[in-house]
Amino acid sequence: MDTNKFNATNYNDWLRNLRIVLDFKNQGYVLDKPLPTALSEGSSHEERLTFDKWLEDNRKVRSIILASMTNEIRSNMIGLRMFPG
Repeated sequence: MDTNKFNATNYNDWLRNLRIVLDFKNQGYVLDKPLPTALSEGSSHEERLTFDKWLEDNRKVRSIILASMTNEIRSNMIGLRMFPG
């Protein structure tokens, strides 16, 4: 990701590389699947695990995405609430 940082002109190449990295880490699903349904008192153990895993993977993916941008673009994105979590 260091050699192909997103610079606003290379979106397709950047996204392809990002997906390769995230798929390798088994975290690509975060880009495609929404946040699981909010937990309630009646949520099962499995639902809680799924919810917690999605939040943790989302946090990691967010960091990877920000790290894969040029400094200028990253500085414009850091304050935005683009992702839950």
